[in-house]
Amino acid sequence: MPANKMRFVLYNIRYATGFGPAFHLPVPGAGYLRSNSKVLNGITQWLKSLDPDLVGLIEIDTGSIRSGLVNQAKQIADSLGHYSTYQCKYGTASINQLMPIVRKQGNAFLAAPRVEGERFHYFETGIKRLIIELELEECAIFLVHLSLKFRHRHDQLRHLHELVKRASKPVIVAGDFNTFWGDHEIYLFMEASGLKSANRLGLPSYPSHRPRKELDFVLYSNGIEVTQFDVPDVRFSDHRPLICDFNIRPRT
Repeated sequence: MPANKMRFVLYNIRYATGFGPAFHLPVPGAGYLRSNSKVLNGITQWLKSLDPDLVGLIEIDTGSIRSGLVNQAKQIADSLGHYSTYQCKYGTASINQLMPIVRKQGNAFLAAPRVEGERFHYFETGIKRLIIELELEECAIFLVHLSLKFRHRHDQLRHLHELVKRASKPVIVAGDFNTFWGDHEIYLFMEASGLKSANRLGLPSYPSHRPRKELDFVLYSNGIEVTQFDVPDVRFSDHRPLICDFNIRPRT
């Protein structure tokens, strides 16, 4: 793609543990303890077929015993020929940083080698506190996984608003927002931050087998033009991925 045209894929891969009834056997949630190399390979091959410039991955394993010590972000990035940056999604002082498997749970950006740098920010509330900021020449992208608790989510949105307002470039904010009560939860945040949703039709992304809720978002500011958006029927996880093609308008 030309330099000012980019393809961004957002995907909550649930640690490549798969989906379906078997995930909850022999007890509910047991699937979180076992990743599947076939699922990871399927995700990787699907991403390669899209030839993305940027990939935001939510819920990746950075090398625990669950994944067989495989850093999922790095493995996918190496296959794509991409740069990768990742971090544990819990606060630096969280007890989760001391727990096996859990301390290797994170989020990641994969990017073609046009990255100027990354920064790690942290929310002040919630269990999942990581914000990854990826700075490109033309824009800045924030990747988040917001809290399951309504009150914590709104504190986190206020923090995000402050980061967006400080940005000197066009901005994209993307991730799993956990908005179980609908997109009206982020309406005031979008209005205050000057952001629009790339998902103009409000297509749901969760659960992947029969989507009913819009939990995953790609939000963008002025200076960015979305040319195509899709939530394809891809079922490697309990979430469906989001594909967003966009142009960055030249500065005047």
